[in-house]
Amino acid sequence: MEVAGPVIEIDGSYGEGGGQLVRTGIALATLLGKEIQISNIRARRPKPGLKAQHFAGVKALATISEAEVSGLEIGSTKLTFKPRTRLQGAFSFDVGTAGSISLVLQAVMPAAAYLPKPMKFEVTGGTDVKWSPTIDYVRFVVLPNLEMMGYKATLEVHRRGHYPKGGGKITMLIQPTGKLRSLSLRERSEPQRISGLSHCVRLPSHVAERQAKAAEAYLRGSGYSDVKVQVENYAPDKDFHVGSGSGLALFCRLSSGSVVGADALGERGKPAESVGREAAGKLTKELSSEMPLDRHMADILIPYMAVAEGFSDIATSEITMHTLTNIWVAEQLVDVKFNVTGEPGKAGRISVEGAGLGA
Repeated sequence: MEVAGPVIEIDGSYGEGGGQLVRTGIALATLLGKEIQISNIRARRPKPGLKAQHFAGVKALATISEAEVSGLEIGSTKLTFKPRTRLQGAFSFDVGTAGSISLVLQAVMPAAAYLPKPMKFEVTGGTDVKWSPTIDYVRFVVLPNLEMMGYKATLEVHRRGHYPKGGGKITMLIQPTGKLRSLSLRERSEPQRISGLSHCVRLPSHVAERQAKAAEAYLRGSGYSDVKVQVENYAPDKDFHVGSGSGLALFCRLSSGSVVGADALGERGKPAESVGREAAGKLTKELSSEMPLDRHMADILIPYMAVAEGFSDIATSEITMHTLTNIWVAEQLVDVKFNVTGEPGKAGRISVEGAGLGA
């Protein structure tokens, strides 16, 4: 792969100024074969610079692209990345402690599109940690929505990893993609069946059960009758997990064919019922907008829409600063222009004529 054009310079303090600039920027640079330099990384955060999950995501992309990288270290606020190729096959990455596996996948998944052969990732780290999508959100919300664009992947969870010990392990298999299709999800959508998965690790089994029952009761009380939350309990005597923790993910298939999701995590001193009600409250808020995509999913879709073939037009429950920042990053690397209708913090629409990238 020949690196095309001049170095793309990205100001990491732009907009929301978080790690998503790094993930999207490096992912698209890898996919397009462009050299990129990011400065002021996470400048708007209390502790600026790369954290473990950002480091792991960039390292993973550097591995699959045999990139020349400078500034790749924890705490670094400047990074230069020059991809040389895109490898195929199987790769193994360790985020370290409870760094988010889901955020690493956000980085590598766009870059793994358009390969002629399957690619397999084994990632170790945190599956259910704060300030990032849970692994169940990726499995049951992100992947079904991406499948509507022709992106095909399966994700298997071998063990859970919670803060602070981590130790979770997943395998993702990504199938070849010829071209990503455009996505049209702009109509108001009616909820169908609501499903969920409540889990606990090395805790009494009633923790997961109470989370599930509280979520079901909240949702039924809000007028949703078709609700079923499954329980997944990893007993205290199963020592293949290195730590304890709990969580609940909810997902609702809509009449549009898309999936809306929400989740919540347990923590010391937080009643299981509070976890269930928190996740259910988030989901009912998303569903009340009658939009086909939740605010997190709209953000995740941006790089895929940028490189897809044709005109994508989506409606989301909320236009977030995270999404607007992600759009800006995508526009710096891909020759496209997004159109956003709606105010930040409110429901709105996002559209773009994709670049039509091929394999």
